[in-house]
Amino acid sequence: MRNPIIVALDVPNAEQAITLADQVAPAVGAFKIGKELFTAVGPDIVRRIRATGASVFLDLKFHDIPNTVAKAVASAVRLDVQMVTIHTSGGPAMMRAAEESAQKTALQLGRPAPLVLGVTVLTSMDGNELAAIGCDSNVGRHVERLAKLAMDCGLRGLVCSPLEIAALRQIIPAHAQLVTPGIRTGSEKADDQKRTLTPKEAMDAGASWLVIGRPIYAADNPRESAEKILASLT
Repeated sequence: MRNPIIVALDVPNAEQAITLADQVAPAVGAFKIGKELFTAVGPDIVRRIRATGASVFLDLKFHDIPNTVAKAVASAVRLDVQMVTIHTSGGPAMMRAAEESAQKTALQLGRPAPLVLGVTVLTSMDGNELAAIGCDSNVGRHVERLAKLAMDCGLRGLVCSPLEIAALRQIIPAHAQLVTPGIRTGSEKADDQKRTLTPKEAMDAGASWLVIGRPIYAADNPRESAEKILASLT
């Protein structure tokens, strides 16, 4: 079985990121580099993680005019990441530009195009949050609308809450990949994730990848925690 665990390197500096990556690498499938780490240390951290042979999920959630996002995605492809995120709320032209840029740049470099993942509704948001910004307060309905739009625009994957996986599997192509944050084992303290499932529940619902942060990086023994989560999936 392909290891579906993506460990979030949500740490403030390169040294902690590399230490964590070294600790858990044998037990996971990829590493996520998000805004905190990327903003602190820049693109060199992507190169350092890739130099170990590990796959990288660059989670910067691009959301801008189509030309700007296309250029940002091209830069991500040149960094040789395997996944990159954009906000589906950026609209059809932006999403198409992102996917086209990924494909074109990868072809020029002679490497596989990274998976451009559309972020629908952040897992920290609920119906009240959506209503506050003028969107449909029905989270599931809003997620499905954006997911269908993303597929129509040529995206090959989505980031979604675990609670939306089963419904999305009914409306998106079978080949589309679902990357799922909001994974909790049940032993953590309450945090800002409002729509969560356990790793096994998420995989059983149809997730392709699990983004796991605090349950691993905040554990007393991150390697042991990652191994337990992986074992729980079989």
